[in-house]
Order: sequence, then structure tokens, then C-alpha cells
Amino acid sequence: MATRRFTSHTAPSNLADSVAETIRGQLIDGALRAGQRLSEAALSEQLQISRNTLREVFRILVKEGLLLHEPNRGVSVVVPSIADIIDIYRVRRLIECQALEKAWPLHPAHKRMRQAIEDAAAARAAGDWIRVGSANMAFHAGIVALSDSERLSAMFADIAAELRLAFGLLDDPEYLHAPFVDHNARLLQLFTDGQTADAARELEAYLVQSERMVLAVYAREVR
Repeated sequence: MATRRFTSHTAPSNLADSVAETIRGQLIDGALRAGQRLSEAALSEQLQISRNTLREVFRILVKEGLLLHEPNRGVSVVVPSIADIIDIYRVRRLIECQALEKAWPLHPAHKRMRQAIEDAAAARAAGDWIRVGSANMAFHAGIVALSDSERLSAMFADIAAELRLAFGLLDDPEYLHAPFVDHNARLLQLFTDGQTADAARELEAYLVQSERMVLAVYAREVR
């Protein structure tokens, strides 16, 4: 299991940090998949940066546990282990349930959550389950934003990227994501109605269910 090193990357301070955030976003959106090898030449051209800058970006993301550098084999996207997934969900329950229970129901982040639900519904109608997964990640980022903590939001960005890599290993994204579109809508309704404790309890049950689904499918697909 990779050692997690969470860093605050909400406001990039230089080009390497900015590009690292771009690649992190590609991981969260499912554009890069677990185990995928990254071509230094192709990526530096795509991102319009020098290879030296790209190597610095790689160092940042390797340190965060999102990329893997192997001598004579280059850089690839990390493949999360079952232990990683269990740990990710443990952290999610600690962060997200507290954020949902303690926040003001009209906190501005609820608008992000509502937009994510609308995006997920539109993607579901189009049968675009990868985009549904991205909207789900955005919904949960909104929950974490209720905490008003840049550090927690930065931590969640790393977690979301690694979790999305696990999702990408599964062959049936509809099975994985379809149940949670309506669940997210119910969570938001409970929260905005002021039933924050009930919302937190439902979120915890939701995360337990999600973890079981991911682990069950992951165990069948990843040998």
C-alpha cells in the first residue's frame, strides 16, 4: 500500500504545481486509468511544458502516491490495492460524515452538491456512466467543502483521484454508479431540510454500501 502524503494544492504556486493539478483532475475524471504508462514525450507535448517541468510534476504525483516510477520502466499510474480502498473509505467516513452533520444547511457548498446532482442526472439520461462517476466525485467534494477546510479539500482531491483509479479497473460503471445518483439527491434533501444528523447517518450507510460494492467487484476483476 502506498504511503499517503497529503499536500495542499488548491492554489498552485508554480507551473509544476499547476500541471500536477491538471493531471490530478484527469485522474478524477477517469481520463487516465490505473496501470496506464505515461509517455514523457507525448505528455510534455500535450501539456506544452518542458520535459524537466514534467519530471518535477511526476515527482509531485509520485510523492502523493498517484503515480509510480520504476527504474528502466518509466512512470505509470498507480493501481490501488484492496488495502488502499479500505483505507480510503475509512478516511471518507471520518471526514464526510462529520462535515455533513456539523455544517449549516444553507452553506454555499450545497450549490456545488446540487449542481453535481443535476450533472449526474443529465449524464445518466445520456448513458454516460463515466461522467456520472465524475459528477459523483464532485458531489462528495462539495460535502467536504462544507467543512471550510482547504487542507481537507486537498486531502479529498488525492483520495478522489485514487478512488477513481479503482473505479476505472471495473468493467461495469453503470452497476457501480447508477444507485448513487438518487442517493445523492436524497442526502442533499435531508441536509437542506436541516436534518443534518439523519443525513450524516445515511451518508455513513451509503459509504459502507459503496465500499462493499467496489471491493466485491474489484476482487472479481483484479487478479
